[in-house]
Amino acid sequence: MNTPPTDEVLLAITAQPSLEEPLVDWLLTKRSGQGFSSFPVNGHSSQHEGLTLSEQVSGRKRNIQFQIQLDVGKLASFIRELEHEFKDTGLHYWVIPIIQYGRI
Repeated sequence: MNTPPTDEVLLAITAQPSLEEPLVDWLLTKRSGQGFSSFPVNGHSSQHEGLTLSEQVSGRKRNIQFQIQLDVGKLASFIRELEHEFKDTGLHYWVIPIIQYGRI
């Protein structure tokens, strides 16, 4: 199937659970009626720095992840605002090109 390229990306943000409500509130003000997804995730790493003893024993760190679909032209300013608002909070993010999307 040939689909035209999109100008959309998926921004994934992973944060500690204590940042869930502040991030939800901030995203709701930034999205202008467009939605986003959030769900609990577990982080796994062989590095134990910053992990509690129970996280080291269980081998996972509980986090919350957000997924936001954005126009690529708005990505840089969105990330700048995110960095300004949540500086030094340990947020981790990555950007994934969206090849195709739709509703069925």
